[in-house]
Amino acid sequence: MEKQRVAVMVCIIFLLSLLMVPFAYADWAMFRSDPSHSGVGTGNSLLTPRLLWNYTTDDTVESSPAVANSVLYVGSDDGNLYAINAINGHKIWTYTTGSYIESSPAVANGIVYIGSDDNNLYAINAANGQKLWNYSTTGDNYIVSSPTVVAGVVYAASFIYRVGAVDNYFGYVYAFNAANGAMLWNFTAEGGVYSSPAVVGGAVYVGSEDNNIYALNASNGAKLWNYTTGDFAESSPAVANGVVYAGSNDGNIYALEAATGIKLWNYSTGYEVDSSPAVVGGVVYIGSWDGNVYALDAVNGKKLWSYPTGNVVESSAAVVDGVVYIGSSDGNLYALNASTGSKLWDFPTGAPITQSSPAVVNGVVYVGSYNNYMVYALGVSFASSNTQLIVIAVAVAIIIIVAVVVVLMFQKRLKTKPANPPVSTNLSSASSAPTFQKRLDG
Repeated sequence: MEKQRVAVMVCIIFLLSLLMVPFAYADWAMFRSDPSHSGVGTGNSLLTPRLLWNYTTDDTVESSPAVANSVLYVGSDDGNLYAINAINGHKIWTYTTGSYIESSPAVANGIVYIGSDDNNLYAINAANGQKLWNYSTTGDNYIVSSPTVVAGVVYAASFIYRVGAVDNYFGYVYAFNAANGAMLWNFTAEGGVYSSPAVVGGAVYVGSEDNNIYALNASNGAKLWNYTTGDFAESSPAVANGVVYAGSNDGNIYALEAATGIKLWNYSTGYEVDSSPAVVGGVVYIGSWDGNVYALDAVNGKKLWSYPTGNVVESSAAVVDGVVYIGSSDGNLYALNASTGSKLWDFPTGAPITQSSPAVVNGVVYVGSYNNYMVYALGVSFASSNTQLIVIAVAVAIIIIVAVVVVLMFQKRLKTKPANPPVSTNLSSASSAPTFQKRLDG
């Protein structure tokens, strides 16, 4: 009886887990969503935007939001790292650094990692905002680059600008122990590193203001290759299917073989490209200073479509469920059909959306804006959200009721089942002997 009950309970738990999988809360835990910088999220697209909430910081928001466990984390030029309830927009905590935060946070294992223009990389407890450790770089070594966390290692980058007889730019790429902040290695570039590292297959890919896109060994920082563009490489690379995609201020978008750095193709927009690419379904989505959002064939670089916004596009695209979300310096957040480039909707923030790039989680789009100091959450109406919750609750109730009925019926069957008749042991020798004899004869 006990075994049957256990079996039934296991079935109930299994069914409930299957039911809740589609509603599990996803994360956008770092800049560009993941270590490869795909810019791709999961969940449903947002076809009818509604302002769910906005939160006002004390200065410009150039940082891109990260969302983990229903909490949004974002930096501001007021020097604060904010933790905000992603559902209702209420502030949970802030951590104050010594200067602007243009870097975007990365969240892993209950820790938020973020850089600051005060020359530090910080590790902050995600639950309470307490500092766990910080690494202080040397001199005016700003960390604008956004960290990437992979397998217990934090990869980050910095730049130094020294004014003298000859202005001097250079920068570093770092690897740190994620638990204690111990530096594992660093790599020196001959230009500042605004770009944020992508980490895939044991290699770190990052751009630099020395015009190079670098591939470094993720274990020791040794250079694997570099490809030289015609100007600053401030765009953050994305890696997909063995190819590195990145923009350059020379106006080109490049596709490089990830193993060798050999150029596969380039597409020229004619203007600076410091937007970072999103790559999904064989298509590269990226913005340019010419004001356009581009969709390019990932294999050959041919333009599939372009959409003109009203100003420079530094923001980087997020792609979810066939929709491309991207900000523009014209102050609008755009939703474009990923296949055709046609505009589905735009949302005016009233201020330029510059470096802040959207994060999309469970059908809600989060983004920061420049000079109105705000972070926005756009989603479906609360009525639609409540309807979804009601559907989930009803489905769970039905499963529980069915399971209880099954258990009761099983118990009733066990109670009414007749006992087995006793086996007679008083067999006559006369009847058994011939049988025995037949067996012997057989």
